[in-house]
Amino acid sequence: MDFIRKKICLSVFLFFHVWFSTALNVSTIPFSDGFSHLFGEGNILHATDDKSLQLHLNQRTGSGFKSSDLYTHGFFSAKIKLPSDYTAGIVVAFYTTNGDLFTKTHDELDFEFLGNIRGKAWRFQTNMYGNGSTSRGREERYYLWFDPSKEFHRYSILWTIKNIIFYIDDVPIREIVRNDAMGGDYPSKPMGLYATIWDASDWATSGGKYKTNYKYAPFIAEFTDLVLNGCAMDPLEQVVNNPSCDEKDDELQKADFSRITPRQRMAMKRFRSKYMYYSYCYDSLRYSVPPPECEIDHVEQQHFKETGRLKFNKHGHHRHAKRTRSQVLDARNHGNQDEE
Repeated sequence: MDFIRKKICLSVFLFFHVWFSTALNVSTIPFSDGFSHLFGEGNILHATDDKSLQLHLNQRTGSGFKSSDLYTHGFFSAKIKLPSDYTAGIVVAFYTTNGDLFTKTHDELDFEFLGNIRGKAWRFQTNMYGNGSTSRGREERYYLWFDPSKEFHRYSILWTIKNIIFYIDDVPIREIVRNDAMGGDYPSKPMGLYATIWDASDWATSGGKYKTNYKYAPFIAEFTDLVLNGCAMDPLEQVVNNPSCDEKDDELQKADFSRITPRQRMAMKRFRSKYMYYSYCYDSLRYSVPPPECEIDHVEQQHFKETGRLKFNKHGHHRHAKRTRSQVLDARNHGNQDEE
């Protein structure tokens, strides 16, 4: 019966995905038109058409690329295929940041895909930092409902003056709506788009329990159909408001991907109820008062412990591990992974 119930739930989820799925009205660009190498240049392999590339990780180094420009808001997207086989300890990140320019007050929006033990469901997290608020990171962690190493899926970040939406394919999985109480915690300075693969054995998989095994190297993340849809800024003028970007901001806010339809919102709620296993909004040890953008669902809250983790794991077994307040405050933002 459990198997049948899971199949029905997945079918319903996919039904809603197909129902509202529409082609993104954005243009992809060749790599050389908008990006440059970040590190590990010898581990970056380009397709002859300049539209796709691979990031490799081996014992020598990882690799990464970044956009050539900074953007005041935008829609950033790529189709990604993650490494296959045993990938414990590996992190593939797709994110926006301005950390190179604002070392103490940087903004950041993250997709981070956390290494996978063969046979386990892939995990990933999204996060938001504003004005260097790394002590107030807004992590949410989830399972993927598919194997991301089998085929390409599109991962997108929308960032406007009013809201932030994370997408997988055409499914919105998280929305952050700006309000005055957030203050500088809402990203406000121009950011670039980055993609990296690297060894994070100390935290990425089950809190560092499972390390990178280079017997399976090279680990390869593939990227294609890159999208940079925003108003480019001169890095030398990154702190100056650019009136010419107002038109682009209006265009972004009017685009289909900036508005979540009722069916999309239903699909997002379904995703979050089935696949989210940590929410900072319910982590009362970390935040005695939830951050101002949190909309607490008291029915949903009953499924989470005071640590923000589910009371039961995805297989229905109770989680016994419990953290103290000091452990929560001392843990690295990216290192608080469940131990299974």
